[in-house]
Amino acid sequence: MSTTTGDTVEHIVLFRAKPDADPSAVAAMVNGLNSLSSLDSVLHLTGGPLLRCKSDSLTFTHMLHARYRSKDDLRAYSLHPNHVSVVQESKPVLDDIMAVDWLTDATAAALTPRPGSAMRVRLLKLKEGLGEEEKAGVLRLFENMNFQLSFGENFSPDRAKGYSIGSIAFYPGLGELEVDGESDIMEVGKDLVESEVVLDFLVPLP
Repeated sequence: MSTTTGDTVEHIVLFRAKPDADPSAVAAMVNGLNSLSSLDSVLHLTGGPLLRCKSDSLTFTHMLHARYRSKDDLRAYSLHPNHVSVVQESKPVLDDIMAVDWLTDATAAALTPRPGSAMRVRLLKLKEGLGEEEKAGVLRLFENMNFQLSFGENFSPDRAKGYSIGSIAFYPGLGELEVDGESDIMEVGKDLVESEVVLDFLVPLP
């Protein structure tokens, strides 16, 4: 295991299962993903079907959320034979995949998603040509939100489809998610944001 110190890595992977995929094969994919929680480099990992996916251009059916102590541990996870095997076995049932990674601070990392709790993941694609100050301004929008939140700038652009900022809002359960008055980033930062993906996820029970 890596001894590199620093902020915790948030790892979000989104999957779109083929409409005609065998349900047993999709269930096997989810089971395979969740089996990766036993790897030494993993602090937390859970995967399953999405409750909702709101996007103008993208559709996803499943999500994986994982945490690692460092970028080195994320890299070790990605290269682990068990992970490589699960990825290869899942490809036949998938139409699309997308991944976003960011660093979060110790306060957000202490927000452990428990079984039965709910999460709202928000991914932003910023308009082209923005400077660093404009990007920082978008991140400050998250800082001003009054709920438990992890957010940051994506450092793995290859599979992110141009989405460069990610966030996770944590809720005790589905009821709190449904009634939350979370402000709309697209409305507040509409002059800076090209598109947004919002995903609601219920952490599976054991």
